[in-house]
Amino acid sequence: MKKVLLHICCGVCCASVVNKLREDGYEVTGYFYNPNIHPREEYDRRLGVVREAAKLLKFTLLEGVYEDERWLNKVKGLEEEKEGGRRCLVCYQMRLLDTLRQAKEFGIEYFATTLSVSPHKDVVDINRIGSDLSPMFLSYDFKQGDGFKKTMEFAKEHEFYRQNYCGCKFSMTRQWNAARQG
Repeated sequence: MKKVLLHICCGVCCASVVNKLREDGYEVTGYFYNPNIHPREEYDRRLGVVREAAKLLKFTLLEGVYEDERWLNKVKGLEEEKEGGRRCLVCYQMRLLDTLRQAKEFGIEYFATTLSVSPHKDVVDINRIGSDLSPMFLSYDFKQGDGFKKTMEFAKEHEFYRQNYCGCKFSMTRQWNAARQG
């Protein structure tokens, strides 16, 4: 069976993605690497949900290092970018590059990401970045086939915590400001 290291952004997003990859003949190992998530308490909360999802879906989970300072240095100068802008592209690349490194280290043939299941993320950008990094990247649009709907149903069924912002402190600040103005 072919093996894939799946970058997981949060527990909510992984259910339909793991199932789709399995349907396509892959043995899935999850990888939680998200140094963009702020604050640390939010990171820990999301990691806890991913751990629970890994137990329920029965896949091995590898946990990356929380490197928030490294992430902040990578996006320096892009703090004012809109969501989905250049800051996000740098963030995707950082997380996918680390996933590629881990796949190579563990002898896993392919890597993919749950990022494309989100209706808030541009699948073209995500797949371009992954494909540019390596032919080991599996380009998917996990929104297809009601992927997002299925993953939301799984999250609701298991009463998973569902965040209301992407993860970084810049998206959090904008979300809070929008909520106060709305």
